[in-house]
Amino acid sequence: MTTSSTGRKPERRRRSARPDRKAWTFLGPFLAVYVFAMILPICYAIYQSLLTVERSGPLGLGEPSVEFAGLDNYALALEQTAFLEGFGRVLLFGVVQVPVMLVLALVLALLLDQVKDRWAGLLRATYFLPYGIPGVIATLLWGFLYVPGISPINDLLGELGFQPDFLGYDSILWSIANIVVWEFAGYNMLIIVAQLKSIPQELYEAARIDGAGPWQVALRIKLPLVRPALILTCVFSIIGTMQLFAEPLVLKKLAPVVTNDFTPNLSAYFDAFANANVYLAAAKSVLLAVVAMVLSFSFLSLVSRKRKDDR
Repeated sequence: MTTSSTGRKPERRRRSARPDRKAWTFLGPFLAVYVFAMILPICYAIYQSLLTVERSGPLGLGEPSVEFAGLDNYALALEQTAFLEGFGRVLLFGVVQVPVMLVLALVLALLLDQVKDRWAGLLRATYFLPYGIPGVIATLLWGFLYVPGISPINDLLGELGFQPDFLGYDSILWSIANIVVWEFAGYNMLIIVAQLKSIPQELYEAARIDGAGPWQVALRIKLPLVRPALILTCVFSIIGTMQLFAEPLVLKKLAPVVTNDFTPNLSAYFDAFANANVYLAAAKSVLLAVVAMVLSFSFLSLVSRKRKDDR
């Protein structure tokens, strides 16, 4: 028995080692692309944020040289009031836009779950279609719907006695929020629908036997079980909010109230490509990434703590 047991040990080790090798074979290309496309650019951006251009000679007309600046770029970015106001603007944007979009996506997902299969596919494709339109084109379409004299919406509201200024200072942020909701509500809806499809049918059957109606099934069964999908979509939306860029950049041509520092992403973009200060832009990008990471992890920790308290 001892011989047979000792003879099996190498075989067990060999079998347990094979799946690891196969797994690393499949994971290797992904990890290589992830390192070169994600990790290295982040490290390079952090490195660039610690540099600055020093000019010598009279009036700074001498040969420029790149020097180590430490945290000077970060200090300069945080001293810019317009850059900090951009953070406040996107935070206000997210506080309003993210809940509205997720509630809309949840309502659409719950309604689709009640529709017969032959119509559900068509409706899913219809709601998802705006996500397939590039953000620049979507913003151009909505931009012309906002312009007075061109927009049929303005003409219709004018006949009703309203004179809205969708591109004005007080409303431009919410006009952008409308575009983002239109673009991404269908995408978030599909994630929630996928979670709904994973709910066992036995739970629905048991609820019907107990006399539960559609509202009770939605509130007592569907909503608690789609919580992971809601958390995932909320994290995606928080990150996307901090990266707000294409919509204000396109509307900038139509709305003069959209400045170069309207969002942190816009501020970093114009510093890099309009002011030729890539090192300051790198510092602003790193600050933006840190804020997005802190908000995302804070939300996840809050949700996990609440889940523990419920238990």
